[in-house]
Amino acid sequence: MTMLQTSDSPRRGRGVNSFASARRQVRESTSDRALTVVSAGVVGAFAVAILYPLIYVISSSFSSGAAINSGAVKLLPVDPNLDAYRQIFDSPAFVTGFINSLIYSIAGAVLGTVLTVLAAYPLSRADLDGRKTILFALLVPTLFSAGIIPTYMVVRDLHLLNTRWAIILPGAMSMFNVIITLAFYQVTIPEELLEASRLDGANDFQFLLRVVLPLSKPILAVNLLFYAIGQWNGWFTSLIYLTNEHLFPLQLVLRQILLQNQVTADQMGSDAAALVAQKELFDKLKYALLAVAMLPPLIAFPFVQKHFVRGALLGSLK
Repeated sequence: MTMLQTSDSPRRGRGVNSFASARRQVRESTSDRALTVVSAGVVGAFAVAILYPLIYVISSSFSSGAAINSGAVKLLPVDPNLDAYRQIFDSPAFVTGFINSLIYSIAGAVLGTVLTVLAAYPLSRADLDGRKTILFALLVPTLFSAGIIPTYMVVRDLHLLNTRWAIILPGAMSMFNVIITLAFYQVTIPEELLEASRLDGANDFQFLLRVVLPLSKPILAVNLLFYAIGQWNGWFTSLIYLTNEHLFPLQLVLRQILLQNQVTADQMGSDAAALVAQKELFDKLKYALLAVAMLPPLIAFPFVQKHFVRGALLGSLK
């Protein structure tokens, strides 16, 4: 073994050197270099356009109200303090809203993913009778929505108003996610795999549980992330269907906190000093609220990123 390694090393070294020399001989053309520079510039500008507002919001949430109003905050916090975060976390409505948003996000993500898989996998099978008709029937309501009022009447007649189901059920399944998942199964689950499973005695349900789902981790991660973020950022549905404040999600609570802390021009004449202090607190508060609201998605995304990229790419191939 030692002799083989000793005899292979010079050969391997020559191979690496020849590959490196061949690579040096393949020179990029002027247009390729220009395209590389332009692509790097566009990606860099896009990254700055995303990162700078994020950093500015976080820095402003820790800065004083006077520094924010004077424009002194550029990149790092000025006169750092935690007043805005104390104001938020001292609010019982915030804690309740945070828990409610977690419930809505987890329940909505799990239910939406289950419904999406149960709809997309049969539609991906070419041997499904009436496949095109079912797909058309699912696409029509997506393209021609009934609107807010008919949807509200359906939710009301189902006695779902002021319940958690009013937030979870109406948008439980997205046809966009169904199409992506359907395309993923058409690409990754060949007919030969189904035929081999049938030869082993598996029926369709066993094939779905034991073969399809273990191969579906990327698209499951994509669906879970899409549904969870959709529920986390949603507030309009709860504004329509909920009047019980104990069921409000975080986004609606944040909206109420912002509205309650607004200072109008008419109020400035009564107690100027107190209202100026309130306005400074509000200026800090809105940035702290933005930072708190975007924190859970930022924490969750790195854990599903590797599955997200593969699942989104394979699902969008068709």
